[in-house]
Amino acid sequence: MKSPDVFNNVKIKSGESKSLFKFIDEHFSTMAFCPRWLEESGIPNIEKNLKYLCSHDLVEPYPPLADVEGSFTSQFEHTLMLKPTCKEVFTIDDDY
Repeated sequence: MKSPDVFNNVKIKSGESKSLFKFIDEHFSTMAFCPRWLEESGIPNIEKNLKYLCSHDLVEPYPPLADVEGSFTSQFEHTLMLKPTCKEVFTIDDDY
């Protein structure tokens, strides 16, 4: 995710890294995102440019979900409540 204390007028030397930072700022701001979402947008050299942004403290890596070894973890992009007879989704949008 974009570091919350970074201003948008940061000097970035690489043109590709600069456009990636602009895309992250416009679409995600300080919200966490995954590289897959960047790949789907068609941005080239994501891995190299993310590494550059992370090394300059412009983007902070977000740790993957983890639990005790051998257990299951999951991540949902919606808020929901499971009831005995049904499920209720509170964040219904076009993608659900």
